[in-house]
Amino acid sequence: MSGSKAESEEKAGSKQCPLVQVNEYKENEHTAYTSLRPIQITTLRKTAKVYLYPFSLSNSKLGLLKLSKSPVVNNSSKSVVHKKNDLKKTRRKVLTSKMKALSSKAESHLLKPSLDAYTESTKLEHKSTSDSMTLSVDVESSDEDSAPGLDDFSGLSPYERKRLRNIRENANFFASLQLAESAARLRGMIKKIESPESKRKRPKKKENEIGCRRSMRLLKVDPLGVSLPASPTQPTLVEQEENPLLPPGPLEMIPENQDDSSELFKASLKTWSEMSQTSNEKTTKGLSSIKSYKANLSGMVISEATVRKVTKGAVSSVALHPSEVRTLVAAGAKSGQIGLWDLIQQCEDAMYVFCAHSRYVSCLSFSPTNPAHLLSLSYDGTLRCGDFSSAVFEEVYRNERNSPSSFDFLNDSSSLLVGHWDGHLSLVDRRTPGTSYEKFFSLSLEKIRTVHVHPLCRQYFVTAGLRDVHVYDARFLKSRGSKPLISLTEHSKSVASAYFSPVTGNRVVTTCADCKLRVFDSSSISSQLPLLSTIRHNTITGRWLMRFQAVWDPKQEDCFIVGSMDHPRRVEVFHESGKNVHSLWGECLVSVCSLSAVHPTRYILAGGNSSGKLHVFMHQET
Repeated sequence: MSGSKAESEEKAGSKQCPLVQVNEYKENEHTAYTSLRPIQITTLRKTAKVYLYPFSLSNSKLGLLKLSKSPVVNNSSKSVVHKKNDLKKTRRKVLTSKMKALSSKAESHLLKPSLDAYTESTKLEHKSTSDSMTLSVDVESSDEDSAPGLDDFSGLSPYERKRLRNIRENANFFASLQLAESAARLRGMIKKIESPESKRKRPKKKENEIGCRRSMRLLKVDPLGVSLPASPTQPTLVEQEENPLLPPGPLEMIPENQDDSSELFKASLKTWSEMSQTSNEKTTKGLSSIKSYKANLSGMVISEATVRKVTKGAVSSVALHPSEVRTLVAAGAKSGQIGLWDLIQQCEDAMYVFCAHSRYVSCLSFSPTNPAHLLSLSYDGTLRCGDFSSAVFEEVYRNERNSPSSFDFLNDSSSLLVGHWDGHLSLVDRRTPGTSYEKFFSLSLEKIRTVHVHPLCRQYFVTAGLRDVHVYDARFLKSRGSKPLISLTEHSKSVASAYFSPVTGNRVVTTCADCKLRVFDSSSISSQLPLLSTIRHNTITGRWLMRFQAVWDPKQEDCFIVGSMDHPRRVEVFHESGKNVHSLWGECLVSVCSLSAVHPTRYILAGGNSSGKLHVFMHQET
């Protein structure tokens, strides 16, 4: 039947429309398949190809076609048609608009064989409800099978066909990888990682493990391992009120470490009182050469016999007796003690400790006119004179309101200049102790650390303050508004000390916290003092060590001595030009000597440290 219709269509189509060749359909259970093939048509000597979209018609589709021709349709076929329409709407996005361009003639020719196939499918419409459910499932599956292959999208453009083909190939490729199954297997293989502990486990210490080295002083034990008694804490205001200052007036010279009735102490007092005054014969002859001076310095040594702990607290001031026959060293401590050590006596009884003050002893000096007098200045506001002949510490000056810091002799040891921490300056007359003194104010200084008088022109004196070094004339001091003659402004940080050279006063050496030692030319005191040299020197001692103070050597006044922070521990000797002349050191010097005192005629140097020890360098024959 399909062949005869095709021949008749060829005859009719040669005149009006293209011929369509329809293949025979095959029945497979309840579904009939029909395919179309393109045919060539010669029109006006040109060949045109018409591509018709192939699709299959199931029983439900045949029922739809029959419904369009015949109005008599049973209820079951209507329900199938409605289901098909719903499914077709969901897949309409895949179909392109060119499917609607099929000619109405080709569609009419396609309906004729479809209607014949439908007559046989109507026999199956009266099945049971279970058969109708099976039919609906077949309809869905037939629609999926009836989706055309991507290669048969003849109505699409080449780009669209290639795009759809790539989509299908990519989908097949990812399906072949089986990524979901691999991910499931990996999830089963991975184990949960345990979270690290919040705190790090510390290794257990071994029983015989050697710990870190610790200070025996902080552990409060002596070198033998015996625990020390608890050290007294810094006194508070309440404790200071409970333990007031020492009573005013003279104090008996009673050693704390020995009995005052001992014969050795009485003999020492008698010897010290009979000491002759220092002569100036060597200084008047002129200075020795640097070569010979350096040779004499190299002969100075330190030994165990010349190292002794004198005071309990740190040594805050040092003085050497100018005797030519005996070596007597005085040391002031932070605790207010004053220690005297006679190096001639090689025994423990040669060292005496006195409680002359209750606070920090900032300055010590033997009287230049009578070396049997030892003057001491303390933060407790008192200036005392220890007289070896009378064995008494006399009170020379007292000012508890303004704490004094330093003093020096003005004229023949009868007058003293006393500097205070608040910038005040007091003129004290020793001939009327405790009753006659004058106080002067200096607006140019906030603090006074040291006061030093010119050795020849006694009216001039130099003061060291915070960052200021000023030279004043004592004749023009006023109670208010005293102005300096000269101001040295080269210092950038606080100045620890400033001293004239001891013989001529032609030089001034300053020690500053900016790690520099400066030497100024003071041979002509005019509007300014020229800076001669600047020496780089580590002066940062910290809070536990006493600050360095550079002092001149009276035997060689163009050289000065200062402590050092270098290793091995040493005491440096510099020339005024800045050159290092010599370094004093030895195996027995194992600490920093912040403060030093030099004998005026003999090659003896005494240095004090912050633990209360005195270190003495001297010639072996002495």
